[in-house]
Amino acid sequence: MRFHEVVHGVYFDDLDIFGVLHNARYPLLLERTIGDFWKRMGWGGLADLERNPDQFHLVRVNHLEYVKAVEGLDEVRVRIWVERLGHTSLTFAFSVLPTDEDTIFAQGYRVLVCVDPKTRRPKPWSDDFRAQLGPYRSDL
Repeated sequence: MRFHEVVHGVYFDDLDIFGVLHNARYPLLLERTIGDFWKRMGWGGLADLERNPDQFHLVRVNHLEYVKAVEGLDEVRVRIWVERLGHTSLTFAFSVLPTDEDTIFAQGYRVLVCVDPKTRRPKPWSDDFRAQLGPYRSDL
């Protein structure tokens, strides 16, 4: 199984009063990592539904566990992979790590649901989408 990973800077305005990465920044780091993943897969850009009909999806769940504090100005890696690809849902698992070791700062998952852009009702992921995500799946 492959994963996708992005290094992000931790800046002064990301820290709380105690000099620790603020808890609200973790979902933003995840969002940026998933956005980079879509771009690497060739699905970048906003609402390019003709090139990627699966682009229209909604977040159903964000689950996040804080394991160890990120202290001070630094860089972190955010690693994502596909934990499960269902009929209409996709679960990305993720971990937030230091740049030099595999100690986990935070971990969790995000569930997306593919929806029809007009009705907003769940619809199946396309076969092409499933094939491209294949190498990133841990559920195979």
